[in-house]
Amino acid sequence: MKIRDLTELATQNLREAILRNSLTTLGIAVGVASLVAMLSLGVGLQEMISRRLERNGLFNTVLVRPQTSFNATGQIRRNRDLGTDRPNDGNRNDRNQSDSNRDPVGADIVSHPLDQASRRELAQLPHVLEVYPEFRFTGDLRFGPAGHLTQVTSLPMSAAASDSLEGMQGRFFSTTDAHEIILQADAAADLADSQHLQTADMIGKDLVLRYAGREPLPAASASSTRRDRAAAADDALSGFSIISSRISLRVVGIVDAETVASGAGAFARSGAYVPLAVAEELGVVQGNDMGEVVRESALGGNGQHYTNLTVRVEKPGDVPAVEDSVRQMGYSPFSLLDLTRNLRRVFAILDLLLGIFGSLALAVASLGIINTLVMAILERRREIGVLKALGASAKDVRQLFFAEAGVMGLLGGVGGVVLGWGIGRLIQLGTNYYLRQQQIPAENIWTVPVWLVASAIAFSLVVSLAAGLYPATRAARLDPVEALRYE
Repeated sequence: MKIRDLTELATQNLREAILRNSLTTLGIAVGVASLVAMLSLGVGLQEMISRRLERNGLFNTVLVRPQTSFNATGQIRRNRDLGTDRPNDGNRNDRNQSDSNRDPVGADIVSHPLDQASRRELAQLPHVLEVYPEFRFTGDLRFGPAGHLTQVTSLPMSAAASDSLEGMQGRFFSTTDAHEIILQADAAADLADSQHLQTADMIGKDLVLRYAGREPLPAASASSTRRDRAAAADDALSGFSIISSRISLRVVGIVDAETVASGAGAFARSGAYVPLAVAEELGVVQGNDMGEVVRESALGGNGQHYTNLTVRVEKPGDVPAVEDSVRQMGYSPFSLLDLTRNLRRVFAILDLLLGIFGSLALAVASLGIINTLVMAILERRREIGVLKALGASAKDVRQLFFAEAGVMGLLGGVGGVVLGWGIGRLIQLGTNYYLRQQQIPAENIWTVPVWLVASAIAFSLVVSLAAGLYPATRAARLDPVEALRYE
């Protein structure tokens, strides 16, 4: 049977029972619509999360840490001899020799520290835009007699494009070393209330930041003993005094977000932000400084060591290559892409579950196709007998019923995509309306990609053809003589 004749017969048969066939097609459309609506919601949520992380600059950053390992006893042996006043140098040498045998060099700690040289070396890697540390310390913001104890974090100038600063009142830092500060809304409100001001009035005001600063230990005097001089020299290399320091800063911005993505503490809360260059000049005491003292003592160095460095690359696709280069340099890299691999797995499972639930309605609709075509066989037995008597083969009859099922599946798939798009659009509008009522910025949580449209229509067509398999086979097996005797 020619394709033109097959199409004409299938179209004519569908028109004869237009109400029943329309309802069957509508059932398919509803099933496809539920599938498209659920999957578009899952895809939209995944893209929303990925988009926000990319705008925060978290996908194009690599956190670099030094690789450190301790010996079996967990001891860190000093690489420098403090010296003693004991006259028996032979006994001392014997004891040092015994310690060396018990705790050999290289067995205690293996570490490649992060210092200024490492920072410059990392900055020279291909596709690297900048390398910077993060300073996070406790500070007391003083505005008149009132004070506010909070966490203060350093921000590089590249953080100005962070999505976390969206909707910020005021502006970002004017220069890299400007004595300026950006306050979190709660901290700004607390300081403003103390002077009976509005929160927005804090912009342009000067306040004092009090913090714990570092000061090198003084050198030993000439009258000190040999042992004291040796100990003082060693402490000068690895120790410091903690002093109360202060600096005057001008408030230039107020941000609502509790976190501003910038480095290692991307998701840690802070009440104030200062320029990175200013934080470096302050010489603040951070929570990990005691570990730094021990590490410098073990390594025998006296330079500035960083707990971690943040490497910002040109685009997320450059992260794997930069991570490999960092490993070859002897450091331990980490990026948020490592976590997003698990996140993608979670979203893949979520999309699978949503697809399964959405396919249930399509499976119910397929039963409607079977019922419609079986009823068509009973109503058209005489027609089938005439076709076979005129020379139509079993294959031609099977193709005829397959064509009818395919047309219903195709029309139902197209209609379902349109209906699913409308449902998703309504969900999007309703969600944004609710978010605006809660004074939350609107988000795009729904999207219908091209691959989803094509897959939904193809899936609908396949399911319809599968549902038409039994009726088509049953019609092809009809005996023409028995069919002509029907009615």
